[in-house]
Amino acid sequence: VFKLWEGLGYYTRCKNLITTADFISQEKKGIFPSDYESILSLKGVGPYTAAAIASFAFNLPHAVLDGNVFRVLSRYFGINTPTDTPAGKKLYTLLANELLDREEPGLYNQAIMDLGAVICKPQQPLCNKCPQKNDCRALNYKIVKDLPIKEKQLKKKSRSLYYFVVTIKDSVLIRKRTTKDIWENLFEFVLFESAEPIETGTNAFKPALKELFGNHEMQVKNISPVFRQLLTHQTIAGQFIELETDTMPASMNDYEMVKKTALKKYPFPKFITAWLQQDSKPMQMF
Repeated sequence: VFKLWEGLGYYTRCKNLITTADFISQEKKGIFPSDYESILSLKGVGPYTAAAIASFAFNLPHAVLDGNVFRVLSRYFGINTPTDTPAGKKLYTLLANELLDREEPGLYNQAIMDLGAVICKPQQPLCNKCPQKNDCRALNYKIVKDLPIKEKQLKKKSRSLYYFVVTIKDSVLIRKRTTKDIWENLFEFVLFESAEPIETGTNAFKPALKELFGNHEMQVKNISPVFRQLLTHQTIAGQFIELETDTMPASMNDYEMVKKTALKKYPFPKFITAWLQQDSKPMQMF
């Protein structure tokens, strides 16, 4: 399941999907719940997802409230109450439920979500094509770009990750990420995380090599260009350093040796699959 999910991000959702599928299969005898409260009680299902499933699958009158809907309502009604405050969530929830078409809730929910995703976009909204443009307060008052308002601004953290691809004959070292961090349950090569970016060069990675492998003899074969990935809360940058050795380093007891030809069977984060799929020539050879 994680392999099929590879590249989609939000891997906790994948984990919750497996847990919920097992629960429905074993505890509910394969019958998916058909009321809002029961759907909401499922692992990984919040109010938005529960409302979406309830309305789409069972035509129940529950209004969805996601980023697209927040944006449409804020702009159309000219609401400047922050969407991420208790008062804002209460206001938008009441408004969304008042507007809901009780006879066709699924169709209405899909329509307002699509309006936000395709027309009332965060950046460069297509106001001239909007079917509600004549009544939109944000458009009339020329404040479209100012809405919706969030009280808390998202701060992104920058991380420098350096992966050492250790080759022993026709195998490489990998391990599953098990800590409560990004990419949990996905696989990776030998990781060195630096507080600051490392300047690329022949001797640049010697301290990392020493820390990871001690005095074990390693031969650096190649250093990749810098790869980057933007996550919701983090910006990832780093490189891949290809190493060759004849024996398993003693410090790598939590890694496993896998045949290179078998790597495609394992789920990796997009940051690693981008490197695995690259067609570019080596940047440096030693």
